[in-house]
Amino acid sequence: MSTPKGILYLIPSLLGDAPVEHSLPSYNIEIIRSLDEFIVEDIRSARRFLIKAKIEKPIDSLTFHLCNEHSKNADINFTMQGLMNGKNAGLISDAGCPSIADPGAEIIQFAHRNNIRVLPLVGPSSILMALISSGLNGQNFAFNGYLPKKEPDRIKALKQLETLVWQKNQTQLFIETPYRNDALLKDILNVCKEETLLCVASDITLISERIKTKPIREWRTSKDSFNDHPAVFLLGKTI
Repeated sequence: MSTPKGILYLIPSLLGDAPVEHSLPSYNIEIIRSLDEFIVEDIRSARRFLIKAKIEKPIDSLTFHLCNEHSKNADINFTMQGLMNGKNAGLISDAGCPSIADPGAEIIQFAHRNNIRVLPLVGPSSILMALISSGLNGQNFAFNGYLPKKEPDRIKALKQLETLVWQKNQTQLFIETPYRNDALLKDILNVCKEETLLCVASDITLISERIKTKPIREWRTSKDSFNDHPAVFLLGKTI
């Protein structure tokens, strides 16, 4: 008789220095406290999150497996052995929901291929929270991740995204490394049409949260700065 396989819990983490109870339901905390094994993007940030969640077990007694852009198939096979042998585990990214703009999809694919139950937990996603707060079209949208770093390529990408906004009424979401937010904002204001709507949603769930949607022409006369604040950028049009 084969050994029952474990459950892979997808555990959302906090989007910043916010109280756990503001973002996560008590059920998540119960699940977290029941686990001994975690698959994480970064061990130090995962340990901080678990301490904030008031995990009752000694941190040093827990098992952590790294899952990041450097992970290879052999690493994933080793990481999943506990689950294959009936042990539950939690997948945690650095911020928000696992595998959205973060590593984790390979782990989840492995679970599906091997009939391991995948159970997503409720929690914050800066991308979805930005979209629902923007007032832009939530029926047709696309998340584009990071735009190209080189300015000519980034400008070309912005023009293509704005074309999709106007041709398909498709809201376009993208992100940038926080210290480059203002440079990206500058390019958006230089490239996009005056009537295109831009939303910038920064520090979501934090005390310093800012969410603003207005036409490009109005952004051009403001002096907003978003450097060093995690932000989601959205382009759209009036519905």
